[in-house]
Amino acid sequence: MENRVREYREAAGWSQGELARRLGVSRQTINAVETDKYDPSLPLALRMSGLFGLEVRALFIDHWTPEEG
Repeated sequence: MENRVREYREAAGWSQGELARRLGVSRQTINAVETDKYDPSLPLALRMSGLFGLEVRALFIDHWTPEEG
């Protein structure tokens, strides 16, 4: 899953630590999300998208498509 967390965090002028503080998670969690080492839980994805004023799909892009059949 691709995400745009770093892009929106930097546009807001926040460090990873500041975003983590605002979301109630560790800086390491933010780093892992931004580097695609961790897909956030649904509650965290919802908090992130809400904080940036976006829909979840605008922040997290899933390239999966269902198989036909």
